[in-house]
Amino acid sequence: AAGTSVPDLITSVIVARKGLGDMAVSSSLGSNLFDICVGLPIPWLISLATGEEIKVDAQGMFCSVLMLFGMLIAIIVIIAICKWKMTKTLGLSMSMSYFVYLAIALCMGLELISCIFDKK
Repeated sequence: AAGTSVPDLITSVIVARKGLGDMAVSSSLGSNLFDICVGLPIPWLISLATGEEIKVDAQGMFCSVLMLFGMLIAIIVIIAICKWKMTKTLGLSMSMSYFVYLAIALCMGLELISCIFDKK
C-alpha cells in the first residue's frame, strides 16, 4: 500500500502548496476509488474465470464497511459545510475523522470492542 500511497501523498502536497487544494483532495479520493473499483475486482474476476474460490473471512468486516460509508458521508458533509473550499477547518476535520476511524478499527482488531453483526 505504501508503494501507491506515498507518491499520492507527495503529489497531493505539491499541488496543495501551489494553491490547488481541490486537485489534492480529488487525487487522494480518486486514487482510492480506483483501487477499490478496479484493483479489488480484478483478482475476483480472474478467480471466477479459473473456477477457483476466494474465501474472505474477517471479523468485523461488515462494521468496517459501514464505518467507511459513514466516513464517506461525513467527509462529503464536512466539505459541503466548508463550502467546497480547502480550509484549515476542513483539513483538521478530515484528520480527526481519520483518527476516529483508525482508533475504532484498531480497537476492533485488538478485540477490545466487537462488531454487533459478527457471528459468535
